[in-house]
Amino acid sequence: MNNLKVSLLTLCMFFGLSVNTEAQQTGKVHRIGLLMTASPAATAPLIGVFRQGLRERGYVEGKNFALEIRWGEGKLDRLSNLAAELVHLKVDIFLATGGSAAIRAAKKATSTIPIVMVTGSDPVESGLVASLAHPGGNITGMTSVTTELIGKRLELLLEAVAGVKRVAVLTVSPDLAAKDEYKEMEAAARALGVKLQILRARDSNAIDNAFLAMTKERAAAFVVIPNPFFIQNRERILKHAAKNRLPSIYPDSVYVENGGLMSYGANYADLFRRSAIYIDK
Repeated sequence: MNNLKVSLLTLCMFFGLSVNTEAQQTGKVHRIGLLMTASPAATAPLIGVFRQGLRERGYVEGKNFALEIRWGEGKLDRLSNLAAELVHLKVDIFLATGGSAAIRAAKKATSTIPIVMVTGSDPVESGLVASLAHPGGNITGMTSVTTELIGKRLELLLEAVAGVKRVAVLTVSPDLAAKDEYKEMEAAARALGVKLQILRARDSNAIDNAFLAMTKERAAAFVVIPNPFFIQNRERILKHAAKNRLPSIYPDSVYVENGGLMSYGANYADLFRRSAIYIDK
């Protein structure tokens, strides 16, 4: 079967900061602090399109903006120190991404430096902003509506692979059953007549064990829940998928670009390019 990549851009955009009309007229080199949950390799394409977005708005790196980039390398406990480091460097604005952990770390580090977020989670549910219309505080940015896509991923997977009765769900969450994304998937599973096998993995060994559990319980396919940790470890996941001949669907096209079967989700590259608009404002 040929690789299938479905890219759906579903955006909730919200403003919470005043427009700086003098941004490109003062001659100042604006320091933009990027706080990334994943690794340099995983985020390089996104940083590239972010730079492109700034260039489209007339910015020239080294002349009127400079990037200070810090990567968590998938280790969430590092983010608070990295955010504090960027504050110490006196960046003019944050771009925080890679899940709510990075945004929360930036929010904890400063209540005055503007923070632009790019996230796949619900910032209201996560307690990051008061509402999409009026986020309040020093946070603005964009979020992709991903919870509603969870059930659709399962539906698309079963359309592509006939006869599946048991599907594994790869997650980082310690209690996925309490989250709205699981409720969406469980409702879809009931409607489609399949059983779900929830497998938690927070390190590389746990990923290996999760695939052992899939084969032991005879899962016929699997779904990956969106998380920067899985993007960081996508090569390991894809290797297991190929070795065990397990069809799968992913939340990001980067998996397909590296050999995965299919993906369905927001176009994060476009989100990063658009985030330059918020940085400008």
